Amino acid sequence: MEIFPVPTHRVQTIFFTVSPPPLPFSTRPIKNSQSPSATSATTANNSTTLRSQTPNGPSFNSSPKHKTYVSTSHQARQSAIIDIQQSPDLHLALSRSAGVLKVQDLNLVMRHFGKQNRLKDLSQLFEWMQQNGELNFASYSSYMKLMGKSLHPNKALEIYKGIEDKLTRVNPSVCNSVLGCLIKSGKLENSFQLFHQMKEDGLVPDVITYSTLLAGCAKVQDGYKKATDLVQELKYKGLQMDSVIYGTLISVCASCNKCKEAESYFNQMKTEGHVPNVFHYSSLLNAYSMDGNYEKAEEILREMKSAGLVPNKVVLTTLLKVYVRGGLFEKSRELLNELEALGYAEEEMPYCLLMDALSKAGQIDEAKLVFSEMKRKNVKSDGYSYSIMISAFCKHGLLEDAKELALEFEAKYEKYDVVILNTMLCAYCRSGEMENVMNLMKKMDELAINPDRNTFHILIKYFAKEKLYMLAFKTMEDMHKRGQQPDEELCSNLMFHLGKTGAHSEAYTIYNMLRYSKKPMCKDLHEKILYILIAGRLYKDAYVVFKDNSRLISRPALKRFASSFMRFGNINLINDVMKAIHNSGYNIGQGLFSMAISRYIAQPEKKDLLLQLLEWMPGQGYVVDPSTRNLILKNSDLLGRQQTAEILSKQHIMSKALKTRDINKK
Repeated sequence: MEIFPVPTHRVQTIFFTVSPPPLPFSTRPIKNSQSPSATSATTANNSTTLRSQTPNGPSFNSSPKHKTYVSTSHQARQSAIIDIQQSPDLHLALSRSAGVLKVQDLNLVMRHFGKQNRLKDLSQLFEWMQQNGELNFASYSSYMKLMGKSLHPNKALEIYKGIEDKLTRVNPSVCNSVLGCLIKSGKLENSFQLFHQMKEDGLVPDVITYSTLLAGCAKVQDGYKKATDLVQELKYKGLQMDSVIYGTLISVCASCNKCKEAESYFNQMKTEGHVPNVFHYSSLLNAYSMDGNYEKAEEILREMKSAGLVPNKVVLTTLLKVYVRGGLFEKSRELLNELEALGYAEEEMPYCLLMDALSKAGQIDEAKLVFSEMKRKNVKSDGYSYSIMISAFCKHGLLEDAKELALEFEAKYEKYDVVILNTMLCAYCRSGEMENVMNLMKKMDELAINPDRNTFHILIKYFAKEKLYMLAFKTMEDMHKRGQQPDEELCSNLMFHLGKTGAHSEAYTIYNMLRYSKKPMCKDLHEKILYILIAGRLYKDAYVVFKDNSRLISRPALKRFASSFMRFGNINLINDVMKAIHNSGYNIGQGLFSMAISRYIAQPEKKDLLLQLLEWMPGQGYVVDPSTRNLILKNSDLLGRQQTAEILSKQHIMSKALKTRDINKK
């Protein structure tokens, strides 16, 4: 269980504390034919006209009526804003405000709803603004930022793609908000694809754009490479790295186990004159925690204190992670006591770090003591401490303890997530508690908790262990339909058991799951499924497997397939199989030809296939043996006496040529 410090995100300045001046965009979306500069000029011209002209001649600035007019207009706008903010019927209030409020006023109302977490009202207001064309770039940017994680990434993309005005669509603030929404939802690949499309459309990325994308790199396996590519692009565009970019980079390095690189960026940042803050130090500490480098961690902590910075909860908890990963359990206990004294151990995370490390080090009794102490002190828990201890009990074979703790959690907590449920499933599966397993699966459905890859693996292993192979197969099918890739070893094991129990087609289905996945398959699996298909007499499928992987099939398996197919396979495919065997580099024996020709002669309607085979053989250096030749002569009426004589003559010539070649070799 990892702890990652959260960087301080930039917030683009789009908030106003007073009534804003006219924005560089009009209050309605700019059409492609109207540029921002033209709009600004129009606004300026209109403003000049209003100031210089009145029905009676004098300017508005010298008229007391103008002051009353402006005051009344401002008052009307403020009243409309308050009406919308306080009205129980938002749609009715918006209808009343038609023609009174400007788009920047509506943006203010949006931000008001966002601050009060009135997300439903926020969405309703934005939809009304869309329908009435009361939108500018700040509207899109504000809405997506304020909705945060509540905005589904697909909805964010739909809104973005619905922006008709090109200038708004490539506005950095709008683009940054969309990318940020995707990254918060874990859609990093989608965000990078969209970023490239945005650049093609005309986006000029700013520092915030790169900072937004970098923040997501800590969450993916190849995040470090993606981060370095972004930094190179940033520098190429002439943008300067600032302290936020450096902090995010150090955090990415820590997440990707790049300790030396994190240290290098930290030093580079200081060399360029940026002063490290608490976030930078905590990120570097997190990098040192990956290999438990407590000496450097303590050194950086001293440097931090000498700079006048006070270690906060995140810093001290990260230092605890360094100690536990370094196996310094005495220091870990001392630091945990310090966290308790400072009020930083009111939640379970520090205890979880220590318990997890102790259990992995084989000190299960000490881990139990920490867990008991945590419960005695009524430390706030979301159940992760239970998850750690249940896993530890399972690992050390204490299945009764694991089951009891799982039951205790179910009785005590109503909040579940997939991690905790997986841990409990593991406990019940290992102790053979089928009823509890089924109850947990039902609970997952009721709570609409989506199983992850680990969930499916736990269940498939358990069902296979209980010899419920068809149930294991159905579970694997469900896993595959949900886009989860099963483990190859697990697939291989289940394929074997399904084959043994006669479920040959189901075994072939699992083979195809692996075959069409993006990962390369183990070569042995092709031969394993070939034997299973032969045993199930699924010769057509066996032929497909052999044809696609003939170079990977061993000679014994090839012989088994060939002889089985000649006896029982689809007669219409015999010639194709012969060619596939020949193309694999295998020299076909006369016995196979004898079986094939016998089957053709037994079904006179297949004489054309027989003729094709006999004509193909000499060209590849094959001839029939004497007994097969006699069989063909006996049935010469099938092909016609003259055609039979011609074919056998060619075979005889080829036979003499082969004998001569063999003599010369000797």
